[in-house]
Amino acid sequence: MHKVKSVRNVDLQVPNYWEEAKSELMKRDRILRKLIPQFGDLYLLGRDDSFTTLTRSIIGQQISGISANALWEKYLRVCPKSSPAEVLSVGKLGLLACGLSKRKTDYILDLAGHFKDGSVHVDNWVDMSDEAVIAELTQIRGISRWTAEMFLIFNLLRPNILPLDDPGLITGISKNYFSGEPVSRIDIREVAANWEPWRTVATWYMWRSLDEKTI
Repeated sequence: MHKVKSVRNVDLQVPNYWEEAKSELMKRDRILRKLIPQFGDLYLLGRDDSFTTLTRSIIGQQISGISANALWEKYLRVCPKSSPAEVLSVGKLGLLACGLSKRKTDYILDLAGHFKDGSVHVDNWVDMSDEAVIAELTQIRGISRWTAEMFLIFNLLRPNILPLDDPGLITGISKNYFSGEPVSRIDIREVAANWEPWRTVATWYMWRSLDEKTI
């Protein structure tokens, strides 16, 4: 399950659409009408560094939120700046020593190489469509569609992302809309149709619904 940071005070990285989205979602969706107020003034906290966001998403692939956070802390001890140059300097052995798998180590080094040689168009992403950004990012080894979607949510703060393969979203919808029964992609799309154009925000609340205080 993907865990997300949140903040209690308005910050430059808080999406400027958040309050409008909350209001609209509570009007439309009876589940979110009850769920959203439970989290008061908590918000999605965006990350402003593209390389760090993508690196963290790679580290978090296919492991629990707790494991991902622990591994991320180990990575930061070796790469406190989390910059492409630092990662390349630390190299394969340094990253493996953090507890990263060989595959994730290779992915992070490949990502650092793409950033260092300018083969990704970082400065253009803000003006590109969601699907165009996903298409460019998924050309990099280790960047799946899910990883690209997390980037769109946490770095570019796009409001309408629905990460269909995200375990937290799947579990959240199952818990809140289907009494814990398994859900299909069709089920998820049907529920999320009512969330447009704020699917990112609704997804965030599905994640939050799995926090310990609501279980």
